[in-house]
Amino acid sequence: MTDLAPSPAKLRLPLPPLVDLLTDVHGYRRLDHADDRPWLDDPSKSWVVFLPGHGKGSDETADVAVILPELVRTLHPRLTPAVAGEAAERALLALTGMMSLPALVFLRGDRLLGNIPRVRDWDDYLQRIGEILDGVLEGGAA
Repeated sequence: MTDLAPSPAKLRLPLPPLVDLLTDVHGYRRLDHADDRPWLDDPSKSWVVFLPGHGKGSDETADVAVILPELVRTLHPRLTPAVAGEAAERALLALTGMMSLPALVFLRGDRLLGNIPRVRDWDDYLQRIGEILDGVLEGGAA
């Protein structure tokens, strides 16, 4: 006998509250739509967009949400931060071709500069971001 019951819907876990603090407290821009692309408005600015992994429930999402403001402060004024909503996250994942979340995606004008998936050591972040912004790792995953 065959089981004809529909398969259960995939469990979608909420984002940690720390992700909302990035927009609510730190004032980072939230990208709610797939066509939100503020980096196209000023090609001289380098943007870092946080892809938190909507529905994935990664333990690393909260860690990156804590690390990102420190990176932005340390690298000021080189980075303009934003947080991807679910639609923007899907659009950026399609652009980058990466699947490991959470991630930081770096963009300038119409160029994808690179990305850093998952949590890294502080020195590794600084080295990789410097290489991405300086064009050493242009377009590639860090």
